[in-house]
Amino acid sequence: CLAYCRFSMENLEWVSKVRVNTQAVLKRAQQIQGGKVAKKQWQAAWLLKAVTCIDLTTLAGDDTPSNVHRLCMKATQPIRHDLLKSMDMHDKGITTAAVCVYPSRVADAVKSLKAANSSLPVASVATGFPAGQTPLKTRLAEVQMAVEDGAVEIDIVINRTLALTGQWAALYDEIRQFREACADAHMKTILAVGELGTFTNVYKASLVSMMAGSDFIKTSTGKETVNATYPVAIVMVRAIRDYFLRTGYKVGFKPAGGIRTAQESVVWLTLMKEELGDEWLNPHLFRLGASSLLADIERQIYHYVTGRYPAYHELPMA
Repeated sequence: CLAYCRFSMENLEWVSKVRVNTQAVLKRAQQIQGGKVAKKQWQAAWLLKAVTCIDLTTLAGDDTPSNVHRLCMKATQPIRHDLLKSMDMHDKGITTAAVCVYPSRVADAVKSLKAANSSLPVASVATGFPAGQTPLKTRLAEVQMAVEDGAVEIDIVINRTLALTGQWAALYDEIRQFREACADAHMKTILAVGELGTFTNVYKASLVSMMAGSDFIKTSTGKETVNATYPVAIVMVRAIRDYFLRTGYKVGFKPAGGIRTAQESVVWLTLMKEELGDEWLNPHLFRLGASSLLADIERQIYHYVTGRYPAYHELPMA
């Protein structure tokens, strides 16, 4: 069920009245980062939870059917079977949440997962990723083609120009059109927070994206100079919380870009637990956009099981 709000005068008023207290946001972000860290089996449990929330991603100019195939195989068996067996977690069906690729690679990913008898979702970026600076017509066509090729999740990018110039109604209209083009596919809306200038703009863009029917809001493309930071995340998850309290509709959150260490993934999970509660600690409402994160999580789990860190050749490539 999609809870759309029409972009009424009431919604426009809600958006225009937003002000974010920067100092309070920075202080809260520091508290989250400085919290106590789980150790031993508790840390291992958090890391396995993080694995199940990863959108395992490849968005490179040199992507080929073969490395997309390898990515899909890694997504279906993200942690080495013997490591899971020694933790008694081998029969729990642990996979990543999805694989994420460019639109032209969607068919390859769908084919690989089908051959592996996996029902793992395929996500595709679209709408002129990463800059969103192509004509609206081609951005919409890109969404439709990705859906036709079998993508069941679409990561769209917003038009930053509209956000920076305060054209919130126009931004809402564009996102609504993307929502319609997605049909039954889940829509994750990338705000590209590093290019929005202020926390207030980030909050307003979050609200407008949710009003237009986004299933998730996502921090970044991973191609900007500033990507997922904790202060920006605080602003976005507070917007999610306010939207839920006002409408009863739960929107997911996806930080992406620069998340590389197992330790960071635990901090992100902690942030979600403290700000939005346990309900958001699952792949339906929380994703981690990452390409190199999984390799470090697997290293840490190897260390937990064996007491030593693996040599480079001991773990399969992520």
